[in-house]
Amino acid sequence: MSADPRLDATLAERVLAEIREDEVIAFLRDLVRIPTVNPPGDVRDAAEYCRRTLAAEGFETEFETAEPSKPNLIAWLRAGDGPTLLFNSHLDVVPVGEEASWTHPPFAAEISEGRVYGRGANDDKASVTAQVMGAIALKRSGVPIRGTLIVNEVADEEVGGRLGAHLIAERPDIQPDYVIVGEPTLNRICVGERGGVGISVVVYGRTAHGALPWEGVNAIEGMARVITALQQELWPRLERKTHPYFAHASATISLIEGGVKTNVVPDRCSIFIDRRLIPGEMPEEAIAEVREVAERAVAGVPGLRVEVGPAREWGGRPAVMSPPESPVVQGMLAVNRFLGLDTELTGFSMGTDGRFFAAKGYPTIIYGPGDPSLAHKPDEWVGIDEVMAATRAYALAALAFLGARG
Repeated sequence: MSADPRLDATLAERVLAEIREDEVIAFLRDLVRIPTVNPPGDVRDAAEYCRRTLAAEGFETEFETAEPSKPNLIAWLRAGDGPTLLFNSHLDVVPVGEEASWTHPPFAAEISEGRVYGRGANDDKASVTAQVMGAIALKRSGVPIRGTLIVNEVADEEVGGRLGAHLIAERPDIQPDYVIVGEPTLNRICVGERGGVGISVVVYGRTAHGALPWEGVNAIEGMARVITALQQELWPRLERKTHPYFAHASATISLIEGGVKTNVVPDRCSIFIDRRLIPGEMPEEAIAEVREVAERAVAGVPGLRVEVGPAREWGGRPAVMSPPESPVVQGMLAVNRFLGLDTELTGFSMGTDGRFFAAKGYPTIIYGPGDPSLAHKPDEWVGIDEVMAATRAYALAALAFLGARG
């Protein structure tokens, strides 16, 4: 390890000496064995396990709870006046799906070839583990710090976060100077996340008997025109909308519905478009782009009309990003540099709870062990080496941001 100006090498080694692989991986496996599938999203046992572990090390703990089964853990390590660093990650996981697709039982936390398998091992209990055990290592080391470290493990991220991180970000007594949100990033520093908006497209026609299709106007065939136009005109334009830290702008049609009966010309067909935004794009502009293409696609067909607007399920949000020169980014770069980890900045393609903190103006990055492409899949796994590297990184992040300086 090479020293970095932001980290005192002697103090860093004292902190790292308190991290033990057997303890870290045992904690992760215990968490994976606690099913926290959302819906329904009951994380009580997992949250209590984290609370009990941190409380035993001297952290002050409390639960912020909007629903009894969805407590959000807040654990405090206070060391006088100074900045506040908040670690945030989520305890809930997505459903297992068809268990026959798994070769390792989803809640057994089996170890094979240096990996921990199980639902949530990657997304997001590896990040929870790194944050909890990294914070404990800092506390055990006894190195001098100033300020406050908050370990915040929440419910409800997988269904929108309104009962989880949203509540934490709104609390007036939690106003962090730096936020690190745990998600699988391969331990790369993500400066932010893409935004997104759900777009509803509805084509209207006129019903008629299926034996007399010329008497009606087929809305499904009208929608086919719209989809073809989107694929040929808009999708290529989105691929050309790029950003140095993010995947290009994108859109996918994820739902379609239409028809009345097998022998009736359909008078309505709708689609849902999942549109992902890069910095500089706004939800309203993305909707307008779709509207312009869709209206032109059906303009030449008498009796067809199209409506385009925000989907009720997802009203949209812009991308969020911390500038590369911001202290939260530079501090984490110092940590990865010290540990010999990746120092190339990037962005997160999926949505995270980080948006709630960024919306309040709190400098926020996303960081954690695991490959995001493995999230939500059968045989989800995370590498033990990745978890250990992330635990070291979180411990040193706390030292970098809160370490007392002479």
